[in-house]
Amino acid sequence: MSVFATITALFVSILTARAEPPVDTPPGQKDRLVAWAVRNFEDSVVESTARSFNEARPPHPIEVLLSQMADYEDRLKNAAAAGNLPCLLQIDGPFLAEFAWPGDLRPLDDFVSKELLADLLPSIRAQGTYDGHLYSIAPYENGLGLWGNRRHLRAAGVRIPTLQHPWTLQEFEDAMRKLAAVPGVEYPLNMDLLTANRDSYARMYSPILQGFGGDLLDRTSYRSARGVLDGPASVAAMKRLQYWLQQGWTRYSDSQDFMAGRVALSWSGNWFQGRYRRALGEDLVLMPLPDMGSGIKVGAGAWAWAISSTCPHPEEAWRFVAQLMSPEVVLSVSKANGGIPGRRSVFARASLYGAHGPLRVFAQQLDAGCAVLRPTTPAYGTISDAFYKAVRGIVAGGDPQVQLSKAASRIDHEIALHRGYPSP
Repeated sequence: MSVFATITALFVSILTARAEPPVDTPPGQKDRLVAWAVRNFEDSVVESTARSFNEARPPHPIEVLLSQMADYEDRLKNAAAAGNLPCLLQIDGPFLAEFAWPGDLRPLDDFVSKELLADLLPSIRAQGTYDGHLYSIAPYENGLGLWGNRRHLRAAGVRIPTLQHPWTLQEFEDAMRKLAAVPGVEYPLNMDLLTANRDSYARMYSPILQGFGGDLLDRTSYRSARGVLDGPASVAAMKRLQYWLQQGWTRYSDSQDFMAGRVALSWSGNWFQGRYRRALGEDLVLMPLPDMGSGIKVGAGAWAWAISSTCPHPEEAWRFVAQLMSPEVVLSVSKANGGIPGRRSVFARASLYGAHGPLRVFAQQLDAGCAVLRPTTPAYGTISDAFYKAVRGIVAGGDPQVQLSKAASRIDHEIALHRGYPSP
């Protein structure tokens, strides 16, 4: 073999290896519909649902292949580039457009019943929709709220806010000022700035922008961040975050401080509920996020199921997704991962989220339309990374206007490179 042929063969083998699925498909099972999923708390529910589905002896059984979250998205992108996506796949909500825009996914409009669509949380419908079509559906949703240590709140003499009467910005800052003076409180507010991953920054901290009237992107055209991400409202929001840091009300730290009782408040999501409950017991209370002036704004978005455009048997694939979206499975997923049930009809049956459930505030915020989803655009990956770097720079003491303008320019450059991501 010539040197050129050897190099070519090596190059092809590298490309092929990058496109391999998270787990090899077992030999002799090519008739199966492969489903890629990320390893998570609800793994056992997904796998047991697949076993139940397969017990009915469908013509094309489901084979669930799990992958670690750390490299899952890269595997999806590589497989999409090679035209080798599995029949079924889980996609993190805000990244949906990255796969829907180039035609890697099949619309679900013809499969989803009107009854199911009406029963879904508004945020799940919104995060699964791109260019007027529904491409993904999720059995659960994530929420954002303000966890509190009831003992510290009582000692500070501050009221417990509700969805009907949330804290205003002034009340929120007055509460932090009072909590800072409570013996045993090292600082009032933990925001998990130390351990939040890159995309968590957009989910957890862009609600501050939106609470002030700013945003990550112009949502009328989805073609520019200039004047919005770096506009007066967004800059004011990030100056306020910087002010909280300067006052010593929050720190570049992780959630361990709240669990240890050294902090009175935690700006975080439902995924911490198990650990927080074990650490604080009856002292744990969940409250809505404060109204910064433009109403309560919360982040949302969860892992959702989609069907690839290359799936040879989409009707069979949908039957499995429909089983995952059944009330019984939605309830089981919520119990397994602590997520908010994706169907309104399941709320009453979920002990955490029902009328008297300790986490009902999460569901109430979403049902009331407080969620502002991360922008549904193929440029979202760039938006997420640019915002992450901007916030890190601001937390380190950088000028908010400079940091946000740099992020907005990078986002606009990415969108311009793709001519605004026109419809196919």
